[in-house]
Amino acid sequence: MSDRIAVTYHVHSDAASIAARARTIAVEQSVEMPLEAIDDPIVLRDIVGEVQSVEDLGNGLFAVRIGLAAATVGGDAGQLLNMLFGNTSLHQDVVLHDVEVPIGFSGPRHGIAGLRARVGAFGRALTCTALKPQGLSPQRLGDLAERFARGGIDFIKDDHGLADQTYSHFADRVRACAGGVARATQATGNPTHYLPSLSGDLDAMRDQSAIARDLGLDCLLIAPVIAGFANMQALVREFPDMAFFAHPAMGGAARIASELLIGKLFPLLGADAVIFPNYGGRFGYTPDTCRRLADNARGGLFPAMPVPAGGMTVERTPEMLDFYGADAMLLIGGNLLLAQGRLTEATASFTRVVAQHIYR
Repeated sequence: MSDRIAVTYHVHSDAASIAARARTIAVEQSVEMPLEAIDDPIVLRDIVGEVQSVEDLGNGLFAVRIGLAAATVGGDAGQLLNMLFGNTSLHQDVVLHDVEVPIGFSGPRHGIAGLRARVGAFGRALTCTALKPQGLSPQRLGDLAERFARGGIDFIKDDHGLADQTYSHFADRVRACAGGVARATQATGNPTHYLPSLSGDLDAMRDQSAIARDLGLDCLLIAPVIAGFANMQALVREFPDMAFFAHPAMGGAARIASELLIGKLFPLLGADAVIFPNYGGRFGYTPDTCRRLADNARGGLFPAMPVPAGGMTVERTPEMLDFYGADAMLLIGGNLLLAQGRLTEATASFTRVVAQHIYR
């Protein structure tokens, strides 16, 4: 059957057992029942998962490639995740490693080109920062946003921990931050874009998206693993003019390879930019993982902007520009905030280094 989604799992096993393990995964991720109990030849032929290949990677690790029927997914992002890894995720010795992107998903509406057009930046990397810490009032956050924007930053995102908290309700925070960015833009002419973080259930995120839209914003931050794949898919569909930045929170909890989850699946849901932990920062990603993730994000059927983050410093800017190239957005938050009273000057220094690194 040609209409199959090719899924690769990394499985810890011994050589004598791997063929049986592969067949078990194929059945578990398709019909999850004894094949002998199925009397419908169409189900046996078209729906049951098929083992396409098994490759020995050494040291007791095998790459198992399974063909799953695309008809079992439809266009539902939640069902896609269920069919790729639902039951098999409960086996501690299996990692979802890769998938050939299925048809039926539209991917980013704006992507790399749309984000560049928003800030009028071509031939260079983009810049981003984050509003933090939690606990600040809307007014304090709005002041930070204005100072960042006066430094010429392209995008300012909420810290993903900012939600609809009593000390900083969503509507108040977004109004204050949008106002701060607008004042800076009017003063400097630099088209900084602010993106608030969505939280809560689908109804709450719809309301928050509408508040942002009504304030003239055109970018949003969402954590797909926390919000839910299907919920993100719904928001992307209902707010087509918004660019969605995907945050990786909880992305390490499901034994899904990060270069797949963040680099392929998040764009599949409609993420126009994907934030991920840069190597050498607060998290343990390797340069190879980061390169594969970034290449997946911008090189597939649904190109999205890779956004390395997580403990990056201004001093490493030239290194990151050389490593990721022009189609990347460098996100530096806490390291800029160390400048405190000189925040605008520090931001301007960061953006100036990026702006001067032109790619031909």
